[in-house]
Amino acid sequence: MTLVEEVRAQKAALPSPVTARLIRLAADVTQARMAQELGVSRVTIARWEAGTRRPRGKMMLDYRRVLDELREAV
Repeated sequence: MTLVEEVRAQKAALPSPVTARLIRLAADVTQARMAQELGVSRVTIARWEAGTRRPRGKMMLDYRRVLDELREAV
């Protein structure tokens, strides 16, 4: 990860796990499809939405971008 990506990751506030799940559901996207988009497993998405894990670094930026785009699409 580049220095700029690290700074962006630190500043990028993710929505709460519950809000992230609600965004995904409002867009009618499954955990499996979200996982495919991000290149992670469905279990990873489930853990992020349960709040037992949080994405880090570039993955956090990618997750935030997808959530923002889904929010705008619905």
